[in-house]
Amino acid sequence: MKEDFKAKWQKVVQIITDNIGEQRAQIWFGVAEPQSFVDNRLTLKLPSEYFVEKYDYDFYNILTSSLRKVFGDLVKLDYELELIHNDRDSRVKISGAHQSPNIKNKFIQSIQAPKPILDYEEKKQEFDPQLNEALNFENYCEGSSNKLPLTIAKYIAENPGKNDFNPFFLYGDVGVGKTHLIQAIGIRVKETKPNAKVSFVTLRQFQQLYQNAVIKKQVPYFIQWYQQMDVLLIDDLQELSHKSGTTDALFAIFNHLHQHGKAIIFTCDRRPIELDGIADRLIDRFKWGITEELPKPDIELKKKILEFKASKNGLGLSKEVIDIIAEGSTGSVRELEGIVMGIITRSIYLNCPITPQLAREVMKHSVRPKAQKVINFDMIVETTAEYYNLNPDVVFSKSRLRDVADARQIIMYLSHKLTSLSSSAIGQKLNRSHTTVLHGIQQVDNRVNFTKDLQDAVMSIEAELKK
Repeated sequence: MKEDFKAKWQKVVQIITDNIGEQRAQIWFGVAEPQSFVDNRLTLKLPSEYFVEKYDYDFYNILTSSLRKVFGDLVKLDYELELIHNDRDSRVKISGAHQSPNIKNKFIQSIQAPKPILDYEEKKQEFDPQLNEALNFENYCEGSSNKLPLTIAKYIAENPGKNDFNPFFLYGDVGVGKTHLIQAIGIRVKETKPNAKVSFVTLRQFQQLYQNAVIKKQVPYFIQWYQQMDVLLIDDLQELSHKSGTTDALFAIFNHLHQHGKAIIFTCDRRPIELDGIADRLIDRFKWGITEELPKPDIELKKKILEFKASKNGLGLSKEVIDIIAEGSTGSVRELEGIVMGIITRSIYLNCPITPQLAREVMKHSVRPKAQKVINFDMIVETTAEYYNLNPDVVFSKSRLRDVADARQIIMYLSHKLTSLSSSAIGQKLNRSHTTVLHGIQQVDNRVNFTKDLQDAVMSIEAELKK
């Protein structure tokens, strides 16, 4: 007699529990309900599409191996969920466990038998872009705070052959949606040009692949492999710091792609001017295109995101609950997703409705204190020069033109106010004496309260630095 598939599923859950821990397994797998097992296809009922994404990405390896161990190598997984909570008529079925093969294995296979750069016809063969289909433009909420970077991203996606914004350097704090936005570019390109070669890679993966190529003495093929791309998306560029070999490889790839009109998109947690340990020649290349900040969502956008996430997960969040979360969160999209997920799991676990009290309780454990932005001397110089429409180098010259002199004294004043630099250290950086710096600081301090132009300049530059 065949073993009951529900009992088999419990064996799968036990294997997963042994690997990830009881509490984590209970949250993510305790709510899954096996519905059927027909023709080697197991159907699981899940509370929301968010669980589908977690199963197919975060838990893909452990879930797949556990299923095969219990149900056999031929097992396939489907998901069933209700688009509207407690509405059986809204049930849909989704094929599961479809995560792309690991990019590292994909690349290693491609360079073990190296070939010349593929021509256009050969590019039509199947290629895995490493894109998460859920991170598309349709799932990206638009608001006044992110409208400009979103508009640029859509333009690039719909005009991949144009160099208007090439490269596109997108920077912002952790969790604001940078990865989602650049993946959406890749997905839209693939939708309109299925044969286009699009590759998404984190800098850490890129570095690992480069090191593997060095060991195998196949660096030229590593470079050629990426030079085939029509759209190259590189995430977390700040991790390139002090990796000279990887920088050299990226420099060669960048030059080739840019010369041939191929789109290059980077994300980073800071502006190019703030990057340390990266060759100036590469930083200069980043300035060829457009650099744009993706800010944290303002309160109205946070409400839109919460409403979207709630709707996607079949939740009915009241206006009061949404207001509580939007006003109490620090603004990260990732944080908002974590709060919504925490509310879902706690509501399911406690079998209770979603109330303002429940939302506040979840936020106690989910919202991190806001970290203060670190401002350095180079940032002050760059921002001040930009305000006065000056070349930053002129600040260090002997010029006594009014705008240059004002800019120089504002740099002294703000460096003294916003950094830990001593007046002597500020003077060394500006090629000025200690007494000149003290005089400049005093001059701004004396004039700022009654000179409107100077007051506007100081306030605007300081506000820009603290964004």
